Amino acid sequence: MTSLSPSDFSGLDCLSTGATVLGADNRILYVNPAAETLLGLSGALLVGEAADQIFERSPELLAAIRTARSEQETVIEYELDVVVSTHPPIRIGCSISPLDAPAHAVLIEMRAVDPQLRIARLEQARLQQEANRELLRNLAHEIKNPLGGIRGAAQLLEHELPRESLREYTQVIIKESDRLQSLMERLLTPHRMPRFGAVNIHEVLERVRSLILAETPSVTLRRDYDISLPEIRADAEQLIQATLNIARNAVQAMHGNGHGHGNGHGHGNGHGQGEIIFKTRVARQITLESRRYRLGMRIEIIDDGPGIPDEIREQIFYPLVSGREGGSGLGLAVAQTLVAQNHGTIDCESRPGHTVFSIFLPLPT
Repeated sequence: MTSLSPSDFSGLDCLSTGATVLGADNRILYVNPAAETLLGLSGALLVGEAADQIFERSPELLAAIRTARSEQETVIEYELDVVVSTHPPIRIGCSISPLDAPAHAVLIEMRAVDPQLRIARLEQARLQQEANRELLRNLAHEIKNPLGGIRGAAQLLEHELPRESLREYTQVIIKESDRLQSLMERLLTPHRMPRFGAVNIHEVLERVRSLILAETPSVTLRRDYDISLPEIRADAEQLIQATLNIARNAVQAMHGNGHGHGNGHGHGNGHGQGEIIFKTRVARQITLESRRYRLGMRIEIIDDGPGIPDEIREQIFYPLVSGREGGSGLGLAVAQTLVAQNHGTIDCESRPGHTVFSIFLPLPT
């Protein structure tokens, strides 16, 4: 029989569910785009590899494949965890069916469990965060004017004081006023309108990478880019700032001094200064701001820090929420606002030693 290539299964490309075909020797013959997105690996890396190696940490899936082969009937698993490479477990439902051609092959159809629940949760969080940001923006406007008056009065008082030793008190007022003024400016800054243009996302990430390395040379920064991604229409400066905020948070987490997304106790990997990975992939069939896109882009900032404490995990994008003593809690809130202004969303998954912030942006069609 003539050997088959992935193009022979191109009819499965349009499926919204993940589809993977295994040959008689249990090697992967084909992976459709939805399966690439679900598993987090490119088909180029998967095709030709043995399923026993790719899914070696997923014994339930391998057992279901063996059953489908031996019984020559479809096996349905409504819910199981699949682990691929070093990625965190994915909760999926799948059906595994023997194929007539090629002989002794099987088709694995996979779907994420309850994706609608995730979309609803993200939408609810987005609406809540918009309300919080509007409240804080109004509050910032109300505070700015009297703050300027307090600072001006302190400066006038300083000139009237008879003794130099008393001026340290007015300096405290002036410095604290300046600090609060800076905080108010940070609350208001993200609300400028974006300036859209053609943006190469890898140039954005390289800029952020150079800034992080300049600030913290000891951190390890790895790239895992899909260089086939096209340019997008976005505000480059806003994306640089959003990504930089997330990366700085990761650095703070791994250096044990507290963190906006973690409690910051100890280094992430236990033997160095931690590692951050910048990763880009195509995302298919994604929902952004209640709108469905056939193609999108996923940018992941992955760190091996201590993870996000459970008590603040659901509020990490809220303004003024921080797990770091002395932190303003604005870094992630500002990042989310900037990404939203570019029609994207941010999601986060975290466990000790592995935190992933994912930025989703639409691709031009």
